[in-house]
Amino acid sequence: MLGSELRVARKRAGLSQDKLGEPLFVSGSFIGQLEAGTRRMTPELAREVDKILGTGDFFTRNCEAATKSKYPDHFAAAAEAEALAKAIREYAPLTIPGLLQTEAYARAVFRAYQPTAPEPEIDELVTNRLARSALLSAPTTPLLWSVFGEAVLRCEVGGRVVMAEALRHIASLIRSHRIIVQVIPFHAGAHAAMGGSLQLMSFADAPTLAYVQGNGTGQLFDDPATVSRHHLTYDLLTASALSPVQSLALIESVAEGYEHDAAA
Repeated sequence: MLGSELRVARKRAGLSQDKLGEPLFVSGSFIGQLEAGTRRMTPELAREVDKILGTGDFFTRNCEAATKSKYPDHFAAAAEAEALAKAIREYAPLTIPGLLQTEAYARAVFRAYQPTAPEPEIDELVTNRLARSALLSAPTTPLLWSVFGEAVLRCEVGGRVVMAEALRHIASLIRSHRIIVQVIPFHAGAHAAMGGSLQLMSFADAPTLAYVQGNGTGQLFDDPATVSRHHLTYDLLTASALSPVQSLALIESVAEGYEHDAAA
């Protein structure tokens, strides 16, 4: 809604996206992303937009309501963009990406992050994470292509029963042709993304965004040069990884090992 209203107000003022971006110290493409809804408007930006476009406190008021998110501040904007993406390409070095986690796996991750949190707080975090996976209920969109480090398969998050279930869930999505997964094996050695996770989100009517995440931090990039560099990183990762067929075989083999150990 805010994006649509921004487009109407900008055109009413006779400004191009570039011209509106100048006094806000942002690019025209950034204004386009705001209008398309792939970037969230901050309260500070909303106040300046109201001044420039003469819209009273319309954007300020509505932005305050819109910025209330069920996700952490560092991830809120990325989560909103993710919901609109036509294609998502991601790399995860240590944990199964949020879109692919089972309830038990997600609970184990959040409990490890917050060992003293009350159970209702963990319940809410798990519910919000699982809600994101609704994106995969559509048969083909968004395209989801995930690259894992082998450590994702080997780290026993929640124990062997939880890991077996989590890996079988991923294998099921692969076998139903809903997602593409590749695994970078340990023996591949050094690769292009040793430092952390990466997500690239492509849209039908807006430029690609790159989201880089660390422990409790994250940054969303729209600068074309930066996004292009992250695209190259992702391409190099896929080149270092096993093929999708080999990756599925490894995932199912590791899952079978967890199942065997759990039954012993």
